[in-house]
Amino acid sequence: MDTQLFGVFATHRPESCPLNNKQSKAAMIRIDDKIKTLIERFHVKRIIGFYMSVLEHQWVIIVEAESAHELESMCIEAGISAFNTVKIVPLNNFDVVMERIRR
Repeated sequence: MDTQLFGVFATHRPESCPLNNKQSKAAMIRIDDKIKTLIERFHVKRIIGFYMSVLEHQWVIIVEAESAHELESMCIEAGISAFNTVKIVPLNNFDVVMERIRR
């Protein structure tokens, strides 16, 4: 199956921030370990970038994967959705979109 780019946007409330909440801190440590073991099972080819905006309480994970459904399952199993609202968005490279626009 072909892969495509997805943005995984995860947002939590300040009260559940891993920097301020012991339960979330422990979950975050588990998430880091789990993601590394789950990516192959959920057909994630690679994690391109994993960024956090601490003051916005938001994560942005750019991944190359086969499907949003499998990313959803990975977020649940890894524990990301335990204290975050998660949005998975298909992404296109700017050059590819510009090529389509110019046709």
